[in-house]
Amino acid sequence: MKRARLIYNPTSGREEIKRRLPDILQRLELGGIETSCHATVGEGDASLAASDAVERGFDIVIAAGGDGTLYEVINGMAEHPVRPPLGILPLGTTNDFARALGIPKHWEYACDLIIQQYARPIDLGKANQRYFINIAGGGSLTELTYEVPSKLKTMIGQLAYYMKGLEKMTRLRPSEMLIQAAGQDDIHEEILLFLICNSNSVGGFEKLAPSASLEDGLLDVIVLKKCNLGEFIRIASMALRGEHLNDPHILHFQTSQLKVTTPGYVQLNLDGEYGGTLPCTFSILPSHLHIFVDEHGESSYQ
Repeated sequence: MKRARLIYNPTSGREEIKRRLPDILQRLELGGIETSCHATVGEGDASLAASDAVERGFDIVIAAGGDGTLYEVINGMAEHPVRPPLGILPLGTTNDFARALGIPKHWEYACDLIIQQYARPIDLGKANQRYFINIAGGGSLTELTYEVPSKLKTMIGQLAYYMKGLEKMTRLRPSEMLIQAAGQDDIHEEILLFLICNSNSVGGFEKLAPSASLEDGLLDVIVLKKCNLGEFIRIASMALRGEHLNDPHILHFQTSQLKVTTPGYVQLNLDGEYGGTLPCTFSILPSHLHIFVDEHGESSYQ
């Protein structure tokens, strides 16, 4: 029997995990994985629990919840020299990373991927002393993911983000930023938004960074220069179709390391969570984690 530590956020999504937990434990047990649980009790608790699980020698760590829970779990694991493989049960309001890896949204099939124990090595991003698995960004619009109250997310799910986004769109303001990236000329512009992508699935946009790969040792950087509200809406609609990268307001490149500075105040978003403020140095850690996925690439988030 393998020993697993399941770390779950009881308020994720619409609290589905609390209803499904007995069934999840039984399915994992029948699949040969003896699983104990830790229910998170507040911000940062999942990181502490994940670090503790690594130190206690569990064979598997499982993150059950949304992207926020996953972010905390990988931050608890990343500093350890030896890290067990990670299973993901995408039961949150947003599950961008599970979508990118094709991890099924339905808990039964997500459990089966963990039971099959095929682990894929993936790159991990680093932002100063924090880690991100999917996306880092800065600019006023990136703040909406961690400004949405958890109770509102529990009540109305993804709609809470759209409501907050509409509220913030009328207050979008560019900031002067300097971006210095390995292999690129310096960028000194009035910037509305920058995104540093490790995968191609960001905020429900599955074609935002179409060339991004979790195994190439590179970060995909997308910069949105100063534009008005009408231009922003047009570019956002193009991004849904993956046609935005040729727009003159967009800069796109790949790099292994970059530094972003500003004379002003710009907050950072790491996997949908507050990640401090600029300045920040971003880098990539190749093949830093192993995550359970479908061996043949046939499963999907849907």
